[in-house]
Amino acid sequence: MFIGFMGFELIVAQAFWLILPAYIANASAVLVGGGTPIDFGKTWKDGRRVFGDGKTWRGFFVGAYIGITSGFGLSVAAKYINMSDFAFIGLNDFTGFPWMIPIVSSICFGALLGDIIESFFKRRIGKNRGEDWIPFDQLDFVLGMLFFSLLISSLLQIFGLTTYNWFFKSFTIWHILFLLFVTPFFHFFANFLHKKVKN
Repeated sequence: MFIGFMGFELIVAQAFWLILPAYIANASAVLVGGGTPIDFGKTWKDGRRVFGDGKTWRGFFVGAYIGITSGFGLSVAAKYINMSDFAFIGLNDFTGFPWMIPIVSSICFGALLGDIIESFFKRRIGKNRGEDWIPFDQLDFVLGMLFFSLLISSLLQIFGLTTYNWFFKSFTIWHILFLLFVTPFFHFFANFLHKKVKN
């Protein structure tokens, strides 16, 4: 089944809206990171670090906080946009208050957990911090966001807290394929800018 050009534009806008809190959380974790590593400097049984110095408690929690705050802002903005002349875009409000709290939190913490899990396996195959591991470096946080938001959405529905599964109502296969395709390019560009700023 193919989608028309206008349909494609809507998919792009909706997909970016859905993943924006995860993008912000992931980028913020890098910018505000530092301090105590999540693995406390410990090594695994293979003699390599569990995660490495790049994954810190401050980056994890402050990055998630910034992403979640942005998600709450998007939820409020979506309500106003969907009542305006731009309602045809169909921007997501993450269910609105109060269930947007676990939904948006799962998006942001899921993105960061995906990145941390990827770091564990990256250390196991002997790759160092900052060394490329394509395509996992580029897609880890997207896959983490998708998995954990699906998990939380399903639990909310199972326990009767929501009448529908937010994940399945919000994401189509087209949204997911677009995000998996375009995110690596954003990741490469963001890394390029980050290295330029550091130098």
